[in-house]
Amino acid sequence: MTTARPALDPELHELLADMPLLSQLSPEVLAQVRPFSSMPVEPLLEGRAIDRREVTVPTKDGAPIPLSVFSPANADRTTGAPCVYWMHGGGMVMGDRFSQIDIPLEWLDEFGAVVVSVDYRLAPEATGTAPVDDCYQGLLWIAGHAAELGIDPARIIVAGASAGGGLAAGVTLLARDLGTPAIAAQVLIGPMLDHRNTSTSSRQYSGGPGVWTREMNGFGWRCLLGDLADDEVPAYVSPALADDLSGLPTTYIDTGSAEVFRDEDTEYATRIWAAGGQAELHVWAGGFDALYPQAPISATARRTRTDWLARVLPTYPAA
Repeated sequence: MTTARPALDPELHELLADMPLLSQLSPEVLAQVRPFSSMPVEPLLEGRAIDRREVTVPTKDGAPIPLSVFSPANADRTTGAPCVYWMHGGGMVMGDRFSQIDIPLEWLDEFGAVVVSVDYRLAPEATGTAPVDDCYQGLLWIAGHAAELGIDPARIIVAGASAGGGLAAGVTLLARDLGTPAIAAQVLIGPMLDHRNTSTSSRQYSGGPGVWTREMNGFGWRCLLGDLADDEVPAYVSPALADDLSGLPTTYIDTGSAEVFRDEDTEYATRIWAAGGQAELHVWAGGFDALYPQAPISATARRTRTDWLARVLPTYPAA
C-alpha cells in the first residue's frame, strides 16, 4: 500500500515536470550524473563586485582540500565582516564547492559577508568521518586567517544545504566539543542528518521517482558509511545520533513538508529547544528553494532566511 504524503507545491510540481527524476541511485548511475551535479560559478559572479581567491588546506591525512573565498571587492578589510562558511549539497556523493553557491552569495550582497566554500571529499571515495573532518579543517583555516580575510572571528556562520547541512551540523558539534573555533550561528537548509533513514517522511517519499527519494538517501549513506556498523557511526557523521545538543550556537533550520528530510530536521530543532538552545524552524508546505529559486515559495524561503541572518548578525558586532 502506498503511504499518503503531502503534495509538492503546485508551481514546483510544474517546474519539475520537465526534469528527469530518478527513484534510485547506483554506482553506474552516479558516474553518469556526477558531471551534471554542479554549475559553473562564473555566470553567478558576472555583474558582482567580488574578489575571488582559491586556496588549498591540508587534511589530517595530508590530502589537499580546495577552498574558494569570495569577498566584496574594495571592502575595508579592517572592519571585521561576517563570514559564511558554505558546505554544498549532493547527498554526500556529488556536487562541488560551487553547488548552490548562489545562496551564500546573496548574503555577500546583503551583508558584505565573506563567503568561503569547501570542496570536501565525496563518498564513496571518502568514507566515515573524512568529509566532516575536511570541512572542520576548512573552518580552522578560516579562524586562523580571520585578520587576513578581513572577517570578525566572532561572526563566523556555518551553513549548508542537504548533505552540506548535515556536514554543517557535524562541524558545529565538532567545534563545540573541541572548544574551537567559535561559531556565531548555523544555517541548516534541508539538512541530511540521520543515516537510519526510517522516519515517516523518509517512508513517504519511497517507491517512485523524485528529486531525492528514500532509496537515493539510503545509497548516499551507504556510500559514506562504508563498512561501519550502526553502533560505530559517529554523531559528527550522522548528527541525529548526538546525545547532547546543548551548547550549540543559534540555529536556523528549514525544510519542506514534501521531502525525505522533513521529520529528522524538525526533530533536530525540537531537541535543540529541549536542551535549552535557540533554534528557528520553518517547514515550507510542498517544498522549497534549492532547485528553483524563482518559484514564489522558494523566494519566500530565501527572504525569510536572510531576514533571520539580519537579526542574528547585529548581535555579534565587529570588535
